[in-house]
Amino acid sequence: MSDDANKATNDWNATIIEEFRANHGVVGGMFAGAPVLLLHTTGARSGKERVNPLMYLEEDGVIFIFASYAGAPKDPDWYVNLVATPEVTVEIGDKTFRAVAKPLERQVRDRVYAVQASRYPNFAEYEAKTTRVIPVIQLERT
Repeated sequence: MSDDANKATNDWNATIIEEFRANHGVVGGMFAGAPVLLLHTTGARSGKERVNPLMYLEEDGVIFIFASYAGAPKDPDWYVNLVATPEVTVEIGDKTFRAVAKPLERQVRDRVYAVQASRYPNFAEYEAKTTRVIPVIQLERT
């Protein structure tokens, strides 16, 4: 990603993060009405904390996130970070907790991704747009 694209993404994320925290986890725009969390990861190379707003799926108290990157051909940086350091911090609404991120095995991944795609059709579009298998990650509270 170019430096300009990185800056635009970081600026956009900062705006969403600010809105999330000011409104107890509720955001508008493309996330209006969708469940959104803030994922804190540790940079794989830098060791610095990174925060990304992500849509999530909660099923029976289990939280799943999706490394869709809008169907880009590579995994998002936050996914690379959590593979390197799976201990993460999660903000949902006004609550913050520690978790361990665990990518799902293919069969379970396919089932969970299908649920998300049925609720939010953009996820089906992301999957159709890329040749990679979009990772689905379970966040286990610690």
